[in-house]
Amino acid sequence: MHAFDVLGDPVRRRILELLAGGEQPAGEVSAVIQREFGISQPGVSQHLRVLREHGFATVRAQGTRRLYAVDPTGLREADTWLEDFRRFWAPRLDALATEVARGKRERRLHGAPPAP
Repeated sequence: MHAFDVLGDPVRRRILELLAGGEQPAGEVSAVIQREFGISQPGVSQHLRVLREHGFATVRAQGTRRLYAVDPTGLREADTWLEDFRRFWAPRLDALATEVARGKRERRLHGAPPAP
C-alpha cells in the first residue's frame, strides 16, 4: 500500500493528527474517533493497525495500555513522492515569507503598531 493510500482515509488522517500532539493511549484515540466518525472500537483498532503496518505509527505497551505515537517512516515516503512537486509551491511560499518580513521591517522603521 502506498503512503497516499494510507493517508487517503480521513479516519487515519485524523488519527495521525491526534498522534502529532504526542503519544496517546489507544483508548483515548478510540474515544475521539468513535465520537467524531461513529465507528466502533474494533474499527478504530483496524485503522491503527494499518498505520502501524505501513510505518505511520508505533505502539508500545505500558502495563495493560497501548500507547501510540507518530512514526515518521511513512511520512518520509509521502515527502519523497512530493519532492517533484515542491517547485509548484516553494517559490510562492518563499515570496510570501519575503513579503511578510518586508512588511514587518516597514512597520518597525515607520513606527506603526505591529499587526495582530
